Amino acid sequence: MEGEVVVVFTLLLLCLLHPFSFISANMEGDALHTLRTNLEDPNNVLQSWDPTLVNPCTWFHVTCNSDNSVIRVDLGNAALSGQLVPQLGLLKNLQYLELYSNNISGPIPSDLGNLTSLVSLDLYLNSFTGPIPETLGKLSKLRFLRLNNNSLTGTIPMSLTNITALQVLDLSNNHLSGVVPDNGSFSLFTPIRCPVDELNSNRLSP
Repeated sequence: MEGEVVVVFTLLLLCLLHPFSFISANMEGDALHTLRTNLEDPNNVLQSWDPTLVNPCTWFHVTCNSDNSVIRVDLGNAALSGQLVPQLGLLKNLQYLELYSNNISGPIPSDLGNLTSLVSLDLYLNSFTGPIPETLGKLSKLRFLRLNNNSLTGTIPMSLTNITALQVLDLSNNHLSGVVPDNGSFSLFTPIRCPVDELNSNRLSP
């Protein structure tokens, strides 16, 4: 009985000392589980994503920092299909979102613009449709943005030129139109870092 009391007291003390960590971890776990329920997963790569656990830090393909907050989601080449969910925008400390080489479709959620810690957004080789969200221009720490080989439409948002940290941008092999911006961070790109020749297949003009 005394042992049970000690365990309960310890848990209560941890909650009192780090209440935000517990709330944040649960919120992030809920967000990722919502993503799981929205995806088809024929190879069961998301099998470990158990919403009954305290936080998602023990799930495969998820990496957390020392505060049990999600900083990486690595699901590239996982044969996933379905659509992304706006709840991904709740992963406030996420730095890497790697979803390349799947068959994910539908729009890119504008809520991804809330991921202000994001360094790398790799959504290439999927079946995304619709426009590139203007909100991605808020990702001031973003260094790698690869949206190539999808079915995106519309113009390149001018807001992307405000991302001064941007080093690699690939929007090739979509159905984009309009003008390729040449101001802001876009003025620093070389053909290797921003393949203009391939962008032209999008009916873009320099």
